[in-house]
Amino acid sequence: MRISVMRVVAAALVLYILGSIVGHRMHQSTVQAEDTPIDCKISPNALSGLLTMAGSTAMEKVAGILAESFMQQYPSVTVTVEFTGSSAGIGAVLAGSVDIGNSSRSLRAEEKAWGAVENIVAIDGIVVVTDADNPVTSLTTEQLSDIYTGEIRNWREVGGMDEPVVVIGREAGSGTRCAFEELLGIEEKCVYDNELDSTGAVMARAVTIPGAIGYVSLDVLNDSVQVIAIDGIKPTPEAIQSGSYLLQRPFVMVTDGELSVQSEIVQAFFVYLKSQEGCSLIRSVGLIPVNDG
Repeated sequence: MRISVMRVVAAALVLYILGSIVGHRMHQSTVQAEDTPIDCKISPNALSGLLTMAGSTAMEKVAGILAESFMQQYPSVTVTVEFTGSSAGIGAVLAGSVDIGNSSRSLRAEEKAWGAVENIVAIDGIVVVTDADNPVTSLTTEQLSDIYTGEIRNWREVGGMDEPVVVIGREAGSGTRCAFEELLGIEEKCVYDNELDSTGAVMARAVTIPGAIGYVSLDVLNDSVQVIAIDGIKPTPEAIQSGSYLLQRPFVMVTDGELSVQSEIVQAFFVYLKSQEGCSLIRSVGLIPVNDG
């Protein structure tokens, strides 16, 4: 009798354990299914809601064109974009006030530790520009560093006219400034005459001030400024893609956590970025897409 009772108890225990294992695996399958990012295009009528972005002013053109095109694909979705600077955009996504933080620099270790995830969508060249009348068309890396650290203060020192160098750059916290200084190894050493809060402002100042030098994103260039080659290499898309042009950086769309845990709209937006159409739009504004669909 005692043996029969023990057998019943043992059998019940085995069934309990098996049930727990099966239940656990079913739960795992559910979690994995929920965490799996969307990998196909959603029907235009099946997606609705709001997608919010904020951050880099250097990413204004690419963020704007992608937002407009995405809303055309999904008419029931509204995309808003604010241009507040890279660090502000990263802070906003971590604070939960926007879905995506646009950054024109790589994430720092502490930002990743806080949960920020770096989703690189394009590669950009940082272009050094001067006023159109400046006869200097090329600088070495060392000369450029010396100009921005105040070692060179007159254009005649680099083969130009007898004219003071007016050093223009972005404000502290700008992704473009962080990337520029890091690539040259001159962080915390720069001596600026003007620190401006947008890429457009740098372009405007370079155009209007004789002797000015500044740095801007490749996609905002026009014929109003002189483009400076670095070590004899012009910032062409081919030179940037090959890595022969020094001053290049990622354009990052930052999320709070991995893409797999984002909303359906955010996941659909990233799927669109990686599509053939998304990559074509990225190329159309002078950038190099990371993914070709």
